[in-house]
Amino acid sequence: MRTVPLAGELTTSLISRVATRYGLAAGNVLRLWTCRNFAARYDGGGVRADAEVVLNDAGRRVLAELCRVEPHVLARALPAFTVDDPKISTGKEAAVAQARWRAAGTVVGPAAFGCQLCTARRTGQAVRAVQYVPRWRRVCLKHGRWLLDADADQPLEHLTLHSVPEVMAAQRRWPGVARRAMRAGVEPEQAFTVAHAVVARWWEEALYWEHEETWPRRLHQLAGSSAGTELEWWRIVGRDAAILPEVVAVAGALLEPAMAELAWRASGGMRPRALEDDDPFCHRLGERVGRPWLGSLVAADYGSPLSDFTGAIVRGRRGGGPPGWRDDPWQLKREQQPATMAGQLRVLVAERHSGGSGTRWRATVRAEHRLHITQLLDDAREQLAQLHGTQNGTTAEVARTLLEHLSHSAGLIDQALLHTAAAAVAAGVALEEVAQWSRLPADELAQVLAAGQDDG
Repeated sequence: MRTVPLAGELTTSLISRVATRYGLAAGNVLRLWTCRNFAARYDGGGVRADAEVVLNDAGRRVLAELCRVEPHVLARALPAFTVDDPKISTGKEAAVAQARWRAAGTVVGPAAFGCQLCTARRTGQAVRAVQYVPRWRRVCLKHGRWLLDADADQPLEHLTLHSVPEVMAAQRRWPGVARRAMRAGVEPEQAFTVAHAVVARWWEEALYWEHEETWPRRLHQLAGSSAGTELEWWRIVGRDAAILPEVVAVAGALLEPAMAELAWRASGGMRPRALEDDDPFCHRLGERVGRPWLGSLVAADYGSPLSDFTGAIVRGRRGGGPPGWRDDPWQLKREQQPATMAGQLRVLVAERHSGGSGTRWRATVRAEHRLHITQLLDDAREQLAQLHGTQNGTTAEVARTLLEHLSHSAGLIDQALLHTAAAAVAAGVALEEVAQWSRLPADELAQVLAAGQDDG
């Protein structure tokens, strides 16, 4: 039987659909490949929906034969199909069909559940599909659905948008904003990411906004008329859908030269002055999102993604300063990135289990991140253990052995420190506290974490 892949589909999603066509469990079909590790799982034990496999050449041929589809067709449709992993693509067993489990986000990018109605129409299968879908393409306009992240441990695959047409309208407007970004020399992804961070910050603060009426109404509609007693849960699950209209509006506004000019004038230009509550840039931005009263609140929010954006514009125009002073306004700092739905749900579950007294490391840090830190510590411990009994021999020999092993161990410990700091910050621990525990200046730690995010 021929099983055609969906555009952007995860390789594991296609394998699951193939198994369904043959009336088999996905695990039975996966035995066709030799797996060298285990799939990422939720804390409850189930395999994560965004668990992905990377195949070697022999493994790709097996999948092509299984689907009755030419390999070049799979390569066009499956973003992870041509990704190589040296651990399975080289060596003595490279001729054996092998697979290696990875998290989808570390292979290609964010993964979301596909629209089941679209999947059924295109494949004839009423089954779940998981696809690589960037956050700015999460609306299925044909069926009025918001496609949810696949990495979170929650039961929903989509949110219905028929009662919130403004979200669908925002999705239709986004391509125009993306074209404007490209004409301005900005990657559309960067424009969306910065705008998303700005509005996600507003979303967290909106609980204390006296005049805010739009988001509560929209969230209750996304929840099926009322969020009821699960308002906190729905605020996490429904955030990205609820704020999409504002994200698109903010992205469009930040791309306008006139807005940059407002930020420049508000700063005092070449004669710097303190920003005022009636900052014209913030006031205009509030009007663009239908909230004329928002300007003074935004202007007073120092250290936000928006203040970093305007600050970078002003520094760029003034010039001078030390290296790195003129930041790119479209480069979002790691500590400014909003928490993901999966991360927020882990925190929520941990707080409920602990009676609200705090969160647990295992609940807020992904299993693969914890494993990587443990492996670094184990490697460092092994290096240090090899130093016992090595202080016999010539001075040069002993010194060389000690210094090489100590240097290697120190490098591993430094990596473990930075990975632990990154995990703590991503889980919601204040950067200043993490810096204090790491015995590093907060600014320096923020720069290191940002550089690590760029490398990743």
